[in-house]
Amino acid sequence: MTAADRHTLMTFNVIPRLPEKIAGLRELALNLRWTWHHETIDLFRRLDRNLWDDVGRNPIRMLGELSQGRLNEFASDEGYLLLYQRMVNDLHHYLNENSWYPKRYGTTPQPVYAYFSAEFGITESLPIYSGGLGILAGDHLKSASDLGIPLVAVGLMYQQGYFIQYLNPDGWQQETYPNNDFYQLPVEPLHGSDNRWLKIEVEYPGRMVTARVMKAKIGRIPLLLLDTNIPENSLEDRRITDQLYGGDKEMRVKQEILLGMGGMRALKAAGYSPSVFHMNEGHSGFLAIERILTLRKLGLTFADAREAVRQSCIFTTHTPVPAGIDEFPEAMMDFYFQHLFGPLGVTKQEFMALGRWDGQNEGDFNMALLCLRMSARANGVSKLHGEVSRKMFRSVWPEVPECEIPIGHVTNGVHAQTWISRDMQDLYNRYLGLDWNNKQDDPECWSAVKDIPDEELWRTHERRRERLVSYARRRLRQQLEHRGAPTSEIDAAREILDGSILTIGFARRFATYKRGDMLLHDLERLKKLITNSDRPVQFIFAGKAHPADVQGKEIIRRIVHFARDPEIRRRFMFIENYDMGVARYLVQGVDVWLNNPRRPYEASGTSGMKVVFNGGVNLSVLDGWWVEGYTPDTGWAIGAGEDYTDLQYQDYVESHALYDVLEKEVIPMFYTRGIDKLPRAWIAKMKNSIEMLGQQFNTHRMVQNYVEGYYQPAYQSFEQLTSNNWSDLRKYSQWKQRLQKMWSGINVLKVETDQKSECQVDDQINVRARVNLSGLSPDDVTVEVYFGEVDTEGNLFHEATYPMDMASKLPDGTFQYDIAITCDESGRHGLAVRVLPNNIWLTNRHDAGLIEWAKTM
Repeated sequence: MTAADRHTLMTFNVIPRLPEKIAGLRELALNLRWTWHHETIDLFRRLDRNLWDDVGRNPIRMLGELSQGRLNEFASDEGYLLLYQRMVNDLHHYLNENSWYPKRYGTTPQPVYAYFSAEFGITESLPIYSGGLGILAGDHLKSASDLGIPLVAVGLMYQQGYFIQYLNPDGWQQETYPNNDFYQLPVEPLHGSDNRWLKIEVEYPGRMVTARVMKAKIGRIPLLLLDTNIPENSLEDRRITDQLYGGDKEMRVKQEILLGMGGMRALKAAGYSPSVFHMNEGHSGFLAIERILTLRKLGLTFADAREAVRQSCIFTTHTPVPAGIDEFPEAMMDFYFQHLFGPLGVTKQEFMALGRWDGQNEGDFNMALLCLRMSARANGVSKLHGEVSRKMFRSVWPEVPECEIPIGHVTNGVHAQTWISRDMQDLYNRYLGLDWNNKQDDPECWSAVKDIPDEELWRTHERRRERLVSYARRRLRQQLEHRGAPTSEIDAAREILDGSILTIGFARRFATYKRGDMLLHDLERLKKLITNSDRPVQFIFAGKAHPADVQGKEIIRRIVHFARDPEIRRRFMFIENYDMGVARYLVQGVDVWLNNPRRPYEASGTSGMKVVFNGGVNLSVLDGWWVEGYTPDTGWAIGAGEDYTDLQYQDYVESHALYDVLEKEVIPMFYTRGIDKLPRAWIAKMKNSIEMLGQQFNTHRMVQNYVEGYYQPAYQSFEQLTSNNWSDLRKYSQWKQRLQKMWSGINVLKVETDQKSECQVDDQINVRARVNLSGLSPDDVTVEVYFGEVDTEGNLFHEATYPMDMASKLPDGTFQYDIAITCDESGRHGLAVRVLPNNIWLTNRHDAGLIEWAKTM
């Protein structure tokens, strides 16, 4: 108990006394749909434009700070009341309209999908996010709301959230962690049937930890948030929800237990019964353990319960390197989970095996491996990242060809209406139609971009660039004042940047692989670009390094020191404390978005997608989403997608490639103007980028992909398997267990073909295989030929598979399989024969993780 607890007899919340005529402002403020609805933002901004900025676009705090006289004044303003009533009516219409999901799948029976994430970036005024993962999660919820998807989300309510960044006079990143006042944030307490604050308990070693449940409304989507900073808990346990990604591994495992296991209990306490569970990264993987515990209480065995969980879980990995995955030492896992081994029905080693690489009997517990083993469906976040993930996790499916590893991909997107400027929205409304937001995946909708007059698009973009420059000047003055800089330096900030010249933005997390300082590889060459009197360029940088990342902080320091060079300081700056507010100004105002990670370490990236909808153009390494988005008509590429083993050489080559693209393509195109002073070629590239990329890289398309390719199939599998009092599930689980026990006895005894050393196109090859099924039925397996071209080392690639026909059962109990294969192409070819499990309930051909290859002809 703290000193404050001893002296505080009671606590209560005081809310603004809103005049009856505008009482609905609180409802509008508490539904975060306003974050992507420009007219509702205008409604709040009109109350006090300066205060709106001062409170960080937080309408709850704003309403609390406005004087009663000011509120009464607006309650008597007929013009304001008309806008107010229209916004209230618009919100109610939005919440009840019939949208994509109910039109496609109906309203009954309707499942509930649960989406778990450690962070959610909805708005800067709800600081429970750090960067890309959280922004993606927030955009996911917004599109789910727009599309009418029956989804509920679960996260943690951080007392301090992620850190506030500021730079000391030397340019070194410093961090502060101000406390969030939950009562001044756009969230509400969730109450139970007794009208008390809803709370749940989670067992930790030797104690129960209590968490209260809050709710944020994201349009139609409820987001449940857990908070342990309450009097029922010890001071140590109150700190579980202190900081996002703060503390050591033990703090992280405590947070992830709360998110996964506590999140499941919060859903139940709040009255939700989801059928499908989407784990956005591995932080929520312990929800699978909680679900197994629940099913065990219903009488299911561990194997049966695990299968039920697998069928209804989806795992999205965002990590392209093993080092980026949470791992916990065995002793820590034993300490926090040993009390569950008995109820789960497993030994310690069996439990640890859920999170270990195959064949390892010791080592740390890997959360991504847990999620993969507890999910029948998994995906990366871009096409290239899917390939990287299949390579990274191939040992989970030993002997399965890398291209067949069952990890797909759903390329990320962004929520267009969150990130476009009001000016661009008005432009789209005029030329694409008022309903463009509901047609984001429709090529015909985006083809209307061609109809936007060049002059109108360019003038709109120029206004946004000018606003970015004005904002950057204001931020720089604030930074310098905070640092205690001389008055002359603060005054000089009023003249930094130029609203009319080529503006390039770079903003992201300052991890070393993102190479935030690659532009500084050749300072003299860079200075010539910046100071060119005829064709100048200016750069705006922003981003945070992780508090423990010394190398990342050094990159920021180097950029800041370069920005102080008297030759270039008016055209090069670093904006502190990168958040969603800074991001909006940048993506809405820059001409070019620069991205230069070391390929293939950018899983997807979404910041460049936000630029697309605002008319900005991307200049990026061919990594992440840009591999799919780039064409010479839509932007520029740094390099040609090469992979390097020598990182220093890679940095050298690609930095010079970046200078070349800037000097020979980007800058000349921007400054080549006709008699009307319009950069026609540049505007054409802007339009191509919007038209070709807008339809693809939006979260409406992304969430629809998840629903159609993951959520609905998982829901159908789970419903079918668990009907009839779990009978089908038990049968399927028992079949899998029988296969596991008997599979080692399967053997392809002999393979015969009539193929000679050479044949011609359209010739047929007859293949025959004799297989010992070791007591299994032919219905339990598929025997197939694996056929394709062969590389110089004899390895098959460009493979195709052909199921063989079971021809007969031989007297010795083995089975003969036959097939005739047609040679369609010339070249060096080869074949192999393999046996796979076969069952209608298998989610994919490698769902059981079993495969047997013929070893001899």
